[in-house]
Amino acid sequence: MEARWFLLKIQDEFRGGKINVEKTHRLLEKLDIPCNFGHVKNIFKDNDRLKQGRITIEEFRAIYRTFAHREEIAEIFNAYSENRKILFENNLTKFLAQEQSRNKVNKADASDIIQKYEPIKEVKKARQMSFEGFTRFMSSSECLLFKQECTKVYQDMSHSLKDYFISSSHNTYLVSDQLVGPSNLWGYVSALVKGCRCLEIDCWDGSQNEPVVYHGYTLTSKLLFKTVVQSIHKYAFMTSEYPVVLSLENHCSPSQQEVMADVLQTTFGDSLLSDLLDDYIDKLPSPEALKFKVLVKNKKIGTLKETHARHGFNKHGKVEELEEEEEQEQEEEEEEVKETESYDNFLTRLNQETEMKEKKTLPITLFKKKKVRKIRISLALSDLVIYTKAEKFKSFQYSRLYQQFNENNSIGETHARKLSKTRAYEFIFHTKNFITRIYPKATRADSSNFNPQEFWNIGCQMVALNFQTPGLPMDLQNGKFLDNGGCGYILKPQFLRDAKSSFNPSKIRDSNPLTLTIRLISGIQLPLGNSSSNKIDTLVIVEVFGVPNDHVKQQTRVVKKNAFSPRWNETFTFIIQVPELALIRFVVETQSLLTGNEFLGQYTLPVLCMDKGYRRIPLCSKTGESLEPASLFVYIWYIRQ
Repeated sequence: MEARWFLLKIQDEFRGGKINVEKTHRLLEKLDIPCNFGHVKNIFKDNDRLKQGRITIEEFRAIYRTFAHREEIAEIFNAYSENRKILFENNLTKFLAQEQSRNKVNKADASDIIQKYEPIKEVKKARQMSFEGFTRFMSSSECLLFKQECTKVYQDMSHSLKDYFISSSHNTYLVSDQLVGPSNLWGYVSALVKGCRCLEIDCWDGSQNEPVVYHGYTLTSKLLFKTVVQSIHKYAFMTSEYPVVLSLENHCSPSQQEVMADVLQTTFGDSLLSDLLDDYIDKLPSPEALKFKVLVKNKKIGTLKETHARHGFNKHGKVEELEEEEEQEQEEEEEEVKETESYDNFLTRLNQETEMKEKKTLPITLFKKKKVRKIRISLALSDLVIYTKAEKFKSFQYSRLYQQFNENNSIGETHARKLSKTRAYEFIFHTKNFITRIYPKATRADSSNFNPQEFWNIGCQMVALNFQTPGLPMDLQNGKFLDNGGCGYILKPQFLRDAKSSFNPSKIRDSNPLTLTIRLISGIQLPLGNSSSNKIDTLVIVEVFGVPNDHVKQQTRVVKKNAFSPRWNETFTFIIQVPELALIRFVVETQSLLTGNEFLGQYTLPVLCMDKGYRRIPLCSKTGESLEPASLFVYIWYIRQ
């Protein structure tokens, strides 16, 4: 039956005689067998017996079987087929329940799969599945590693904004380095398409009263502020309907700040949040409450109550002064304590502060005085800042005593790293209460990135990366924010939200670990890298990122001269203490003893977004583009202890 079906599908293509490699590729795609043209060329060459660049119908059939009839899939099919020819509905149901961990699966589910994937009409009509149908099902999106339910927004989006990890970009306008590279609108467009929800805009005075966007005091090119805002407006809610935060690095004079305010209001209209929401007078709103809204993050004058009272009034020409501490080396009070503080000591200090607040005996001169400068701010721009007021970070204690709910801090990676090591409990307490943004250090002139995981581990909401720079940090960023429908907001684990939690990523206690077993079975049409041949040596590295104790790396042996269908059949086991924060990264490399291993592809995702059973892992390029059909075939099993 399969032979007759196959012949009927392809015979018209051979009425004119033999076919070439391009037609072979098109015919394979027509038969719903996704193929990489590089691999088609290599397999075509192996089967072209006369070496004339054209093949017969029988030679095509051999090529088709090479692509479609994978041995490892046949083994699974035969294990559940009663006659090694077809699967009945009950066979498929059993496979889905036992191997794919589908709960409450029944014959109706199996019937739906047969109707969707079985290509042979007679078999489909009999409500059965041939090996051809099973192959197509196993290659479908239903058998991807990433859980189907995680491809949609499934988390509770009604928590406070501070309770979410928020996809954030640094110097979004740059598409190359930080010193001489171009500024480009594509930086904003591509970030938004990737689900980024916090964009950075460096604003400076331009000619003819037109503010410009560029990296100040460098040779990077300039963009008009209004064209940046127009581009953001066009793409803001294309990938996600949840709020976009515009983080303004504002260096403009008051008159051009007023122009910025006008551009923002004119372009975004009602989408721009310019007043308090009724139910959120003294607390941060939720992403749900802020759907399709744009928030401005900038310095602000006065209180929210004063802003609300001025709403709707003309503010043209109104300028006020704000005192701000001058930039200097951060030597905050926390850093004076070199030893790591215990949770008990932190609780003692917290209780003392609570008593001071109740008795209204807050210290006036507790904090070091620093040089201050006066900056002039346009009231029109200041009043557009509601729930995301940029406030310079002084110390954790200062924030606990004086910081308002709508004030956000930005902390450089170096300073943040020191604090995370000596004051982890205090840092986590801070991120439970205030939105905290971490940004790359100034010496990263090449736009390199830090590992964001260490700051997600302590609850930092906005970990801003240079989106234009591919590599491990951006793989982790893209992998983490695949979750929750790729909407750019991920609800933080309970232990990073609960005020009474004593979580510390470096001191895990009372954990509920997850035991993860991965059988890495095979590779499917792996990327060829710089080679035109598929006879390259391949290996896979599996690495877990999370709290320090969970960071572990394992790798397969090298399969020689096979990038088309390497078989590893190796099993790895990981015990993950804090799976809620863990990401797993699969990297495929080709081994080269002379030049070092070459990267071929990778895929990163949250551990808790993995589906159980036989799964396909679609590979991505260095820059995050899909390399399908290049993928890995694995068997996944995990259990929570």
